[in-house]
Amino acid sequence: MKRQQLHQFAAVLSLLAWLLAQCGSGELLPFKAANLGGWLVTEGWMTSSLFDGIPNKDLLDGTQVHFKSVSLNKYLCAEKGGGSALVANRRNPRSWETFRLWRINETTFNFRVSNKDFVGLADEGEGIKVFARAAEPGPNETFTIVQNADNPSRVRIVASNNLYLQAIMENYVVADYLGSSYDEWGDGDPSVFEMHIIKTLQGEYQLTNGYGPDEAPKIMKNHWSTYIVEDDFRFMSQHGLNAVRIPVGWWIKYDPFPPKPFVGGSLQALDNAFAWAGNHNMKVILDLHAVPGSQNGDHHSGSRDGFIEWDESRILETVSVIEFLAQRYCDHPSLAAIELMNEPSAPGVHLHTLMQYYQAGYDAVRTYTATTYVILSNRLGLANSTELLPFATGLSNSVIDVHYYNRYSDYFQSMNGRQNADYIYKKRSKQLKEVTRDGGPLIFVGEWTADLYLNDTKKEDYQRFAKAQLEVYGKATFGWAYWSYKCEEKYWSFKWMVENNYMQLS
Repeated sequence: MKRQQLHQFAAVLSLLAWLLAQCGSGELLPFKAANLGGWLVTEGWMTSSLFDGIPNKDLLDGTQVHFKSVSLNKYLCAEKGGGSALVANRRNPRSWETFRLWRINETTFNFRVSNKDFVGLADEGEGIKVFARAAEPGPNETFTIVQNADNPSRVRIVASNNLYLQAIMENYVVADYLGSSYDEWGDGDPSVFEMHIIKTLQGEYQLTNGYGPDEAPKIMKNHWSTYIVEDDFRFMSQHGLNAVRIPVGWWIKYDPFPPKPFVGGSLQALDNAFAWAGNHNMKVILDLHAVPGSQNGDHHSGSRDGFIEWDESRILETVSVIEFLAQRYCDHPSLAAIELMNEPSAPGVHLHTLMQYYQAGYDAVRTYTATTYVILSNRLGLANSTELLPFATGLSNSVIDVHYYNRYSDYFQSMNGRQNADYIYKKRSKQLKEVTRDGGPLIFVGEWTADLYLNDTKKEDYQRFAKAQLEVYGKATFGWAYWSYKCEEKYWSFKWMVENNYMQLS
C-alpha cells in the first residue's frame, strides 16, 4: 500500500473511532450538563442544614484558630511554623500563629501548625513544656478546649497530663495548672486565652467526623437517598440537558467499608444515578472530585485540614480509584467520560507530577474502554490555561476541563449583569478559543454559574449573564456543565434558575 493510501486509511480509521465514540456517548457533542454537586461529595455552603445537628459544629476538622493570651495580650505561636517550643510573644497573628484543628470529639483535638507538625507535651523532664514538633499526633498531642459558658471565645486548654496550659511568660508556655488558684476567667489569668476562629472547612470529612460513627451513617444515607432522585433526572432531561457531571470522592472505591470517618453507601447512590441516566437518555461524566491527600485543600477535596498533600506518592492509590470506576462502569451505556481529577491547585500540585498521574489514569481507563472520554482538569491559579495542550493532544478521546467563574475575583465585584455579560462575550470567548486547537483535545467548561456579586441585581441582569454564558460555552467542543443542579444558594442552582425563568435552554 502506498504512503498516500496509508495516510488516507489512517484518516478513515480516525474518523471511524470518533464516530464510534459519538455513538457510544449516545448523543452528538457538545454536552449540556449540570453538576450533581453537594451530593456524593458534600459541601456545607450548598447544604448547610446537613451540619446543623453536629455538636459544637463551629469546631470541626480543619478549623483555623488563633489563641491570644489574655494576661500577656499576645498570641500563641509555633516559631518558624513548627519544630520548636510554643511561645506567646506575637502581637499580630499570621501563619505561624495559626492552629488547625483535628477533631477527636466535640471538645478534644489535635493542633496542627503551618509546617504540618502537631503540638504536644515534651517527653523529657517533667513533661509540661509545649512543643510543635510531632510528625504524627499521639496521646501527648491531645488537648481539650474548655469554653466559658458565658463567652465561648474565652477558653482554657487542657493538655494530655490533665493540666491547663499557661502562658506564664512570652517564652514560657507550659501545662502545669490545676485550675483553682487564679481569677475565674479574668484578664490576669495566664491559663485563659481568647480563641478567634478565622477559617472553617465544611466538607464530607468534617460532616462525617463531626457526627461520629453512630450518627454519620444515618445522616449520609438519608442525604444520598433524598437530595438527588430519579425525578431530578426527568427534570433535567425535560429542560434540555443531556448529561450530568457527578463528583465522587476517592473513598467510594472502598464502599461499603471506606476508611473512617467516611461511611458506606455512596456507591449504591452512584449506581442509581447510572440507572436513572439510562432511563432518561442522559449520559454520565464521572468526576473524581476528591483525591487521597487533597489536590487543592478545599472542603470539596475531602481534606481534613486544608493542607494540599496529594503528590507523587499518592499516584498509585489515586489511579486505583480510576481503575475501579472504569472497570465498574465501562460497559454501562450511560457512561460518557471519566475525569481523572477535579481542580488540582497550582503551585500546590506540580505539573510534572500531574501529567505523570494523568498518563497513568488515562492508561487505566483505556484498559477497559477505548471510546470513553478521559478528561484532564486544568490546574487552578494559572494565567496560562494551555499548559496541558501538548500532552493531551497525544491522547485519543481526551478532553481538557476549564472552569470559568466571575464569582471568585474582586475584579467583578462592582460589575452589573450587562458588564459581566460583556466580559463573557469578549474575554471568556477569547480564552475558550485559546485552548481550542485543530487536532487537539476537546474542551469542556466543566463548571460555571450565573450568580453575580451584586446583591441588588435585577432579574434581567441574571438572565443576560446566563444567556451570554450559554451562547459562549455552547461553542466548547465537548460541552458545558452548570454548577450545580441543586444548591441552597438559588442562583447557583440550575433547577431554581430554570423554574423561575432566570435561565432557559433553547
